[in-house]
Amino acid sequence: MRRLLAIAASVFIGIGAGPGSAGQPAPAQSVQGWEAVGRLNIGGRAMCTASLIAPDLVLTAAHCMYDIRNGRAVNPRSIKFEAGLNGRRAKASRQVVKAVVHPGYRHGLTGQFQTGTDIAVLRLDSPISANVIRPLVLAAAPERGMRVDVMSYSHRNATSPRLQSACQVIAARQSSLITTCRVDFGASGSPVLQKRPGRAPQLVSVISSKARMGGRGVSLAAPLGDALQALMRQAG
Repeated sequence: MRRLLAIAASVFIGIGAGPGSAGQPAPAQSVQGWEAVGRLNIGGRAMCTASLIAPDLVLTAAHCMYDIRNGRAVNPRSIKFEAGLNGRRAKASRQVVKAVVHPGYRHGLTGQFQTGTDIAVLRLDSPISANVIRPLVLAAAPERGMRVDVMSYSHRNATSPRLQSACQVIAARQSSLITTCRVDFGASGSPVLQKRPGRAPQLVSVISSKARMGGRGVSLAAPLGDALQALMRQAG
């Protein structure tokens, strides 16, 4: 594999919203069940993206649970999940009360993020009714050559999600996926989705960082695997 220069895609809040970048952008609202994707407001200072995977559980990147300034773990209760945020209003908003990070993840200030373990499950203070938002369906990781979409919030679209469609999986390993989707700061934790005709897409991976590979922008994504089920049990 060509050498990658990876940068975690979490970001400080406070940068104005603007148009997204790269890929094949499309309105996120055109995707069935898009409201299950939301913004994590982390203490009013930083943001990531997350997905509802159970009525009271959301999935995001593990490194989002650490202060980007000093590397310390953030207080989960300082985090708000804004599901289906579109402009100034969210479809549902909940406080986080518990965060469970993959046991193999080791956060450091060196920028060396372990993509393969960069997932965390957060428990909300109260469930979101399926009548309001249905959780995303989980599925196995895609294979090399398959097409995927990424839905994300970022510093360029901080209050409205951006969809990049028809990205290609150019590498699929046990420790990570590499896709041609180009993500921006704030997109950490974004769902990697596979479309299903006439149905809501399936969540197959989670964005960990953006990178450069062979002179072009790519994204690195964490596989879910059996570890996710264990994290969900622990968070619940």
